[in-house]
Amino acid sequence: MKRLLAVVTILALGVGAVTAIAASAPTKPATVKVRKVSLGRILVNGKSQTLYLFEKDKKGKSACSGQCAKFWPPLLTKGKPKAGSGVKASLLGTTKRSDGTTQVTYNKHPLYRFLNDNNKIGSTKGEGVNAFGAEWYVVGTNGKKIEKSGS
Repeated sequence: MKRLLAVVTILALGVGAVTAIAASAPTKPATVKVRKVSLGRILVNGKSQTLYLFEKDKKGKSACSGQCAKFWPPLLTKGKPKAGSGVKASLLGTTKRSDGTTQVTYNKHPLYRFLNDNNKIGSTKGEGVNAFGAEWYVVGTNGKKIEKSGS
């Protein structure tokens, strides 16, 4: 009985791992759109969730992996990302991450969401946060960081 329980547990863990990998791997091109919030016109993903840049990223390459990527999930894509209304398609690009996935970039900045935005449309709780070795900022339509007034 113990052996059967061990086999079932291993199988369940394996299915869980495959499901987690499949859930994080995109199945279509990512979309980047524009949304107006209190900070101005910002970039959002296809679900209208705020997108951020990480000041530690250099030369279009992500410096956020492991625990960092759990709190700041990268915007991943399968194929060329799509530009929504107000997004400059010429600034959209991609970069390969250390795990082999493809991350969307804008003006050579890899793009991320913030876990503490809780998938809430218009939330910008990650703005100006200093975490994992550098600051995080909302991205404007020009591809540059947006800073809160007075910061």
